[in-house]
Amino acid sequence: MRTIRLGRTNVHVPAISLGTWGQGGPNTNEGVSVGWTGHDDALAKEALVAAYRAGITHWDTADAYGAGHSEKLIGEVLKSSVPRSEIFLATKFGYVKGPSGHYYDPAFMRRQCEASLRNMGIETIDLYYFHHCDFGDRFDEALATMHKLREEGKVRFVGLSDWDASKIMKYIERVDPDVVQPFRNLIDDEYESSGLKAYVDAHDLGVAFFSPLKHGLLLGKYDRPHQFPEGDFRRNVAEFTDAEFIERMKRAASITGAKMPVLRAVTQALLAGNPTACVLLGQRNPQQVAAAAAAGDALTMEEAAWVRAVYRGEL
Repeated sequence: MRTIRLGRTNVHVPAISLGTWGQGGPNTNEGVSVGWTGHDDALAKEALVAAYRAGITHWDTADAYGAGHSEKLIGEVLKSSVPRSEIFLATKFGYVKGPSGHYYDPAFMRRQCEASLRNMGIETIDLYYFHHCDFGDRFDEALATMHKLREEGKVRFVGLSDWDASKIMKYIERVDPDVVQPFRNLIDDEYESSGLKAYVDAHDLGVAFFSPLKHGLLLGKYDRPHQFPEGDFRRNVAEFTDAEFIERMKRAASITGAKMPVLRAVTQALLAGNPTACVLLGQRNPQQVAAAAAAGDALTMEEAAWVRAVYRGEL
């Protein structure tokens, strides 16, 4: 597996890293579907072991993924099958408001951190993200709490995540994160236009792009509009019910697949020209791990530009 240096952390992680959102199973938060259906605990644990054996040793999770379920699965595997010392573990807090009714309450943040440590059976979280940038008037308290957790040895590196790259830019200088985690794929791409890429490059930050497949749509595997059940985040994604968009993705995947493996194309196109970046790819069974492990070869800048042009309908 090809590795990259995750910016100023100086930790080397696989270019195709492992995202465990789907391993949390179906879930809702404040009445909104935020999880994934089609999950199987046994297969998920097999996937984690297979990932370790394939060199995919950067695992990303969150306390909100199945209300801690994803973290607990990781904990079970670390206890039985995988050496803790060989896994770079990232998790997040802030998605759940807690008893105060607002995000980033300092007391609840500490409780969240302690719960994540217990869930995974670890003493230190390698990379701890603010799950989003909806700080409201709690920013100073939230940042002070994060710094205190790091001083106590519960956290090694600080991360900042959000679906909106411009929101990351609003707080990035004050947070001074070691790693950022923006939503990015070939269709939804504000990484450069927001100024985030320039900031990352100037400050040697690590990057972990999440949802690089646009929840699977870029693979062209859907033949028609699809409705997901309650508890599945994908029911909120309008493109799953857009027949024209689905047809466009099928066509793009077909053109791309004639030249190179589609999974490699749509992930590595995001990494070209971004030497401190990795992508977080959901891997819920050993077959998906095998596909991810085979997608680690870099693209040239020319190849990446061609892939982007195909998916944007320019070719």
